[in-house]
Amino acid sequence: MMKKPTHTLATGTAALLLIVGWSGVVIQSAHSQSGRQKNMNAKPSPTPASARPRQTTKSLPPPPVMPQKPANSEASDGVNSPDDVVRVASHLVPVPTTVLDSHGAAIINLKLEDFELVVDGETKPINEIYRAETPVRMAMLFDNSGSLDTSREFEKRAAERFFRSVLRPVDQAAIYSVSTNVELSQPMTQDVSVLERTIEMFGKPEGATSLYDGIFAALTYLKPYAGRRIIVIVSDGRDTTSREDHDFDATLQRLSSDECQVYVVQTGLYDNANVRDLTAERRMQAFAAQTGGESYVPRTVGDLDKTFAQISADLAQQYILSYYPAVDKRDGKYHQITVRIKNKDATRVRARKGFLVKTRDQS
Repeated sequence: MMKKPTHTLATGTAALLLIVGWSGVVIQSAHSQSGRQKNMNAKPSPTPASARPRQTTKSLPPPPVMPQKPANSEASDGVNSPDDVVRVASHLVPVPTTVLDSHGAAIINLKLEDFELVVDGETKPINEIYRAETPVRMAMLFDNSGSLDTSREFEKRAAERFFRSVLRPVDQAAIYSVSTNVELSQPMTQDVSVLERTIEMFGKPEGATSLYDGIFAALTYLKPYAGRRIIVIVSDGRDTTSREDHDFDATLQRLSSDECQVYVVQTGLYDNANVRDLTAERRMQAFAAQTGGESYVPRTVGDLDKTFAQISADLAQQYILSYYPAVDKRDGKYHQITVRIKNKDATRVRARKGFLVKTRDQS
């Protein structure tokens, strides 16, 4: 039998040792890189209620969060990062506040000591105050029902001009189509051209109006998102086919318990008060007032420009007051809020009317 050459065996052994050694280097290198990816910039927990109040011009830092992806985010255009969608674990009650002078102009030089927060008739400490630099996450409810047939083009132009006028590069918006059914036509995006195309592609308006259902759907959709949450309603305000448990009172109560402002661009109304739906108009005003937003009734393109300029200024010039309610206020009950300005020429203060710290999450 012929012997196997010893140099071949030696060569094979050396090759094996070389492979094992190289693998060890790769594993060690990968381990080192993984270690360097550890997040060393985690944010601290929010300031407790007993901490000293302070004022800053920085964006409102979020409380401790757990990332959570919305159920329908797979349909988005990919602009969301893991930091955009969060589950907030805090009793913080943010109070967006707009302060106007006698000419309707925003007063923008106020400090923490200029504000007074009254909860259920008692003055409470304001923990922090921030200027409104945090991003906006917005859901527009666009009325596609048959009742808007005569003002259809005006409504479309209103929605398109709104996005061009109000949305900043750091903001994002989604669009719901509201008729008999409520559909998410465009998930959250920062691309204004995509939002405009969504509005333009809507077909002939038809069907009834499930507006309150749309508000519930938008609140649920916006809930996981960080930043200021806004609902913009472009509609005549009439509701005809929402679920029985989504009536006006239930919708107003739900808005009271969610940190979400409502702005209304009410279309389809007429100069003749006998023709206008005054009930719908008053209800839209109630939604806006309850949440610290505003309701507008533009009738011309010029009115649209003024309306959107006002909303844009509102979102850019708000103060965000931070209030941590005591344990006895975290009872799942509604508590009234009043914001006052001390020793300043402020003729109007617009802020949310109350809060409700839920004992469990609402869907």
